[in-house]
Amino acid sequence: MQDQNKRPRSLTIHDLVQAKQDDRPISMVTAYDWWSGCLVDSAGVDCVLVGDSLAMVIAGKPTTLSATIEQMIYHGEIVSRAVQRAIVFVDLPFPLQHLGIDKAIESAARILQETGCQAIKLEGTSGQRDVIAGIVDAGIPVMAHVGLRPQAVHQLGGYRIQRDRDQLLADATAAASAGACGVVLECVPSEIAAEITAAISIPTIGIGAGPSCDGQVLVLHDLIGLSVERIPRFVRSYANTKETVLDAVTSWRQDVEAKTFPSESETLA
Repeated sequence: MQDQNKRPRSLTIHDLVQAKQDDRPISMVTAYDWWSGCLVDSAGVDCVLVGDSLAMVIAGKPTTLSATIEQMIYHGEIVSRAVQRAIVFVDLPFPLQHLGIDKAIESAARILQETGCQAIKLEGTSGQRDVIAGIVDAGIPVMAHVGLRPQAVHQLGGYRIQRDRDQLLADATAAASAGACGVVLECVPSEIAAEITAAISIPTIGIGAGPSCDGQVLVLHDLIGLSVERIPRFVRSYANTKETVLDAVTSWRQDVEAKTFPSESETLA
């Protein structure tokens, strides 16, 4: 009989490569705190991403650019303690991958040491190939991120679909050759994403990149309908948590105003 209290086997980056070989879709979702880390891991996802999207989702900033390494470490450590099975990735925030290979390695190492995560995610083009290779050579797994790169939103002219096939293919190929364990493809036309997926040996994780990627990632708040801002067209919400929470808090406030909360049974002796 299987021990129900036995901790499940933790996944590794080698499981991601095997999933691509086995044609088994990979699931990744964001988490930023204890409750979300516990819940998404319990749901059986393969990867949990502590994204610099926390600057927007948690702090309400207009872009991800304000996220600091201290913030990534704070949230990454909490999520890493909550997650037992999935691979935890933590974003390397802007502009650390652009300050030289040594600085990037130092920053990535600090994230691993202080959070307990298994890998980092790094936005970049083929110009970051040597940075990725340096971090990987230091023993730190790297998930690359090409296509729409939120850290480059001002350079890209906004949150736009990226259609430069040659550049996208070059970026993904460079990441694979540098030793990345996977690559996120964001806001890339489906046919280009399919071509990239077929061209490289590492898994592709799509977000707004169609169904041909080896896996998919979504921001948790978008997935469960908790986002307060407009959600992207490519998102499918699986719950309406925002309305549930709003209704619950409104009902509680009304009970307080009506003096029906707390009841006698809810009052401590």
